[in-house]
Amino acid sequence: MPDEIVQWLRPENGGVIFDGTFGAGGHSIAIARRMAVGGAVLAVDRDPAAVQIGTDMLAGDPELRDLPIDLYCGSYHHLDRVLAAAGRPAVDGVVLDLGLSSDQLADRQRGFSFTGDGYLDLRFDPSAGQTAAEFLAVAGEQEIADTIYRFGEERFSRRIAKQVVLRRKQRQPVREVADLVEICRRCVPRSKNHDIHPATRTFQALRIAVNQELTILTQALERLPGWINPGGRIAVISFHSLEDRIVKQAFRDDDRLEVLTRKPLRPGEAEIHGNARSRSAKLRVAEVRATETTASR
Repeated sequence: MPDEIVQWLRPENGGVIFDGTFGAGGHSIAIARRMAVGGAVLAVDRDPAAVQIGTDMLAGDPELRDLPIDLYCGSYHHLDRVLAAAGRPAVDGVVLDLGLSSDQLADRQRGFSFTGDGYLDLRFDPSAGQTAAEFLAVAGEQEIADTIYRFGEERFSRRIAKQVVLRRKQRQPVREVADLVEICRRCVPRSKNHDIHPATRTFQALRIAVNQELTILTQALERLPGWINPGGRIAVISFHSLEDRIVKQAFRDDDRLEVLTRKPLRPGEAEIHGNARSRSAKLRVAEVRATETTASR
């Protein structure tokens, strides 16, 4: 939804826009191309590979190298660290696109796509935290089932957890993408009403768990309004109900914010036709009230 993001964040007014999920750079580039003279985009990504690819792209493409984009490696819930590194006191807008990037899904060695054949990693930052395979190797059956149900809303989570633990007992731990896909195929019946792969919810759940995605999103939504100038906006694109619920409640319950989208905005038919992965996207936007001051930071 690049056009919608540009429309709501108004880069033509200048200022500083923070892209907390750089990915392949689509939003940062769209915003920077419309940015008024003197404005800037501060962008971060948790994935070092995405940052390296983005840095090379911005430097190597003649059409992009002059765009006012500064790219850093880090998490969007630490905007204060980015501001300190950039020497900026605050920003005038924030965009968070909570979906996986196409580059991550295409990398068959990191486990993000259940059509791949690599190690079951699922971390955005391969240098930090526990991999999904490591979690499945040590967690108890109840913890595995609870994780898959809570973060993936998978009704057959107990069946899947039981099979994971059974494989451990047989000294055949779940380490590869194919191992987990095989279990999901056996445990999750094909839906008659939805064309969804039987491993979809389980992979989503493990990815959310190992990356602490919902915790980081909650922390970010609590902190971000304090680092946005009055009148600045936060635009968040979510892809499943757990994320959208957190965004909706945070916008509604924060007295510093005025909700601008009563209902979430959805991609247009043309975008869905050109990018089927966008079909589940929901965009919500809120504005920092004019009475909010930087003193609250």
